[in-house]
Amino acid sequence: EVQLVESGGGSVQAGGSLRISCTASGFTIDDSDMGWYRQAPGKECEFVSISRRDGSTSYADSVKGRFTISRDNAKNTVYLQMNSLKTEDTVVYYCAADRRLKLWLSSYSGCPNRYLEVWGQGTLVTVSS
Repeated sequence: EVQLVESGGGSVQAGGSLRISCTASGFTIDDSDMGWYRQAPGKECEFVSISRRDGSTSYADSVKGRFTISRDNAKNTVYLQMNSLKTEDTVVYYCAADRRLKLWLSSYSGCPNRYLEVWGQGTLVTVSS
């Protein structure tokens, strides 16, 4: 069974840092695009970042320069290092993966969804002022 398990969410003060992790099982991330989306209550599922199998990365404008995505293929894990956190970063973060070559959209009506192959259960990040 293919699965993603997120960890590392929690509470932090504005301006602080947090790293969340996503460990895959049932498949190897070497051949997958891996990334993060986030969703606040009542809002769309918003793209955050992607680490592609070819080594390239992309970020949403809202997190560019503050967040860094990385992967450790040996540990089958992808990370999202979040620095200079803002209160508006308080949302549930979802890890996603796809072994197919698909275009990752900037937003979906909800996450998880069926557009991408595998999703984690989500991890809550709370940033207080």
